[in-house]
Amino acid sequence: MSKPRIAIVGAGLGGIAAALLLRQEGFEPILYEQAPAFSRLGAGIHVGPNVMKIMRRIGLEGAMEAMGSHPDYWYSRNGADAAILSQIPLGDFARKHYGASYLTVHRGDFHQLMVDAFPASSLLYNKRLTGIEDRGRNVVLRFEDGTVAEADIVIGADGVNSVIREHMLGAEAPRYTGWVAHRAVFSADRLAKYGFKFDQCVKWWSEDRHMMVYYVTEKQDEYYYVTGVPQAEWDMSKAWVQSSQEEMREAFAGYHPMVQALIDACDDITKWPLLERDPLPLWSRGRMVMLGDACHPMKPHMAQGAAMAIEDAAMLARCFGQVGVEDYETAFALYRANRIERASRVQKVSHDNTWLRTNEDPAWVFGYDVFEVPLIEPARVAA
Repeated sequence: MSKPRIAIVGAGLGGIAAALLLRQEGFEPILYEQAPAFSRLGAGIHVGPNVMKIMRRIGLEGAMEAMGSHPDYWYSRNGADAAILSQIPLGDFARKHYGASYLTVHRGDFHQLMVDAFPASSLLYNKRLTGIEDRGRNVVLRFEDGTVAEADIVIGADGVNSVIREHMLGAEAPRYTGWVAHRAVFSADRLAKYGFKFDQCVKWWSEDRHMMVYYVTEKQDEYYYVTGVPQAEWDMSKAWVQSSQEEMREAFAGYHPMVQALIDACDDITKWPLLERDPLPLWSRGRMVMLGDACHPMKPHMAQGAAMAIEDAAMLARCFGQVGVEDYETAFALYRANRIERASRVQKVSHDNTWLRTNEDPAWVFGYDVFEVPLIEPARVAA
């Protein structure tokens, strides 16, 4: 396999990270993305030191530093009276203790930065995967537009409704958790009239719901919130729906005036279902392997879902670099052995929604370096 053909299905954050990291290992992957193009969707994202170390390896750390907001602390506050529940140091503390910065950024800006670093000729849009066949010597991919591609290795980075996962394990819808997330990005100028000093990064808590709020630009001119709110049912035919200020006021009745100001300041609000799957019995089969939400979708309550996908991508590239693509079965086993425990732990803590509500030590997440952690041999991990 002198020039292995590596196909990555899905060009989200995990897929594009895998593509960039594999190029650094000397491979030339092709990305297949079902969307017609990317747009700057209204969502923010946390980029912790564990991810910034990967951006450093890709060569994008400086651009990320210039793009994002650098919160000094993660605050957790009581929803009713704004009392501080925890104050987790970030800023210079993160650089010193975890080895890289902690940023909050606009998800679209982060994504675009990585897309721009990848050869445009190797990123193909309008490629919705409809069929896949592992023939032993290669894999055939069929797309909705009638085109067909062949690859030696296929990486499924195609999200919670992964076609790759379905091919490996059969059709099974993801589980609706009973929670929804409202999302909104808006100009920070709209908050000036309220007279509050808004935190750079804060999670407002009550017994059964929360609101996470942070800036998404270096200039701190855009503010973002994302919620976790119980809702009994969701129409699984819809990926998201429009929400409203009225719905938000009802959901956060009794919360502090600062939260009410956030609701009043933005009228373009969307609502998304939070979906999960139980841990999968396998992450690879034959010449196919999965990463990110395709194999371990999780609630966003740790702000580590995309981070786990990007860490997966880095570990997979590391394993390919160490073992070689020719021995892909060994590489896949090494990859899973070195990701399953961490991804499962993050999945569990995200499900429980306890992360940083009190003054805990986040070093096990932020201090992790996917390139430096000693590799565990697959034989030492229970199947």
